[in-house]
Amino acid sequence: MVRDPEFVKKNRASVSHRLSFAAKHPAKVVPYLRRLARDWWLRVRTRGNHLAYYRAVMKSDTARNPEAAVGSRTHKSWIALGNMQFRYLIQHGLEPGHTMLEIGCGNLRAGRLFIAYLDEGHYTGVDISPDILEAAARTVEEYGLASKRPTLMLVTDNKFSQFGDAAFDVIHAHSVYSHCPLPVIDECFAHVGRIIKPSGHFDFTFDRTEGKEHHVLNEDFYYRTATLVALAEKHGLRAEFMEDWDQLRHDQSKIRITRSS
Repeated sequence: MVRDPEFVKKNRASVSHRLSFAAKHPAKVVPYLRRLARDWWLRVRTRGNHLAYYRAVMKSDTARNPEAAVGSRTHKSWIALGNMQFRYLIQHGLEPGHTMLEIGCGNLRAGRLFIAYLDEGHYTGVDISPDILEAAARTVEEYGLASKRPTLMLVTDNKFSQFGDAAFDVIHAHSVYSHCPLPVIDECFAHVGRIIKPSGHFDFTFDRTEGKEHHVLNEDFYYRTATLVALAEKHGLRAEFMEDWDQLRHDQSKIRITRSS
């Protein structure tokens, strides 16, 4: 199944797209203007520090609804997308004995399933938002997962200095780097190879465009596949576009990173 070419060429930051979208979805105009005002205020407050900016976005969104803060408009969609991520990694060889790091674990939309499946103590979830990690702790309690001893950790960068070399079989980041400018992704790629086991991999999703690279406000960044592949290769990593994920017709595409040697 091939993704609609117009879907991956669309420039959502262009004036023409925004006017067309507003005409087709008038009820979304006011919410967008609120986001625009919030974006301006948070950028002023955080003075160009993107992780601080997005931490503030998550604080605002989590206060309203933790499930919506991680991109699920309904509880049904929260369940469905968690299941989708879980099934995909199982199909790609995730085993109970593997050690797993979930970057941007959120409120454990998929993490609750990974924790239940993996051996005790084998799941680590990190996030930049203390507010969403509080929601994650509630998910652990609600689903009776405390006995699996998951680690939930607040982080402030993408250097992974808390972890030893070759610490993880599987590293997973869903809808994390879709919200990041290239310098943040570059920092991740500069350090993530160190903590992947030689036989392990790092999967992350991204908002894909095959047209002009752009961002909407400072929350959603659209990249060409080639840009991210080249960035990974700069750091001695092998990057593979995951065609079978694209066939699931999720809004984002997926790349798998492995160590080159």
